[in-house]
Amino acid sequence: MTQVIETIDVDVPVRTAYNQWTQFESFPHFLDFVQSIKQIDDTHTHWVVKIAGAEREFDAVITEQHPDERVAWNSTSGEENHAGVVTFHKLSDTTSKVTVQLDWEAEGFLEKVGAVFGVDDHVIKKDLKNFKEFVENPANQNDGWRGEVQI
Repeated sequence: MTQVIETIDVDVPVRTAYNQWTQFESFPHFLDFVQSIKQIDDTHTHWVVKIAGAEREFDAVITEQHPDERVAWNSTSGEENHAGVVTFHKLSDTTSKVTVQLDWEAEGFLEKVGAVFGVDDHVIKKDLKNFKEFVENPANQNDGWRGEVQI
């Protein structure tokens, strides 16, 4: 199992960072490997991703969600066997820390080599920088779903 933990500080209140993260269908704007996400209901999503040149689809379920604190999920179908959690921490009234932890089983030769050489860390770090740019742009800020989930 491969694990990546990355953190970034964003210049928005924790509520704004959390709200944006719960807008799953906007992920293709800042996650390079995500082609599309469809929100099925409050806890289920369908993903289309492109990893190492191969397009894959999978479903995921949100297993835990607490407004302004954390969102956790895991895959439920498809080739992508993974789980993750993102946490939000207030640094000040106008800044937040966002931490992403992803755990997955590297599939295929290219993904396994990438995991060994830390390519995954680089990709997640780049995607968090993209998230920072996206969430700090007032034109992209909107309300997210603020319900609680505990499975």
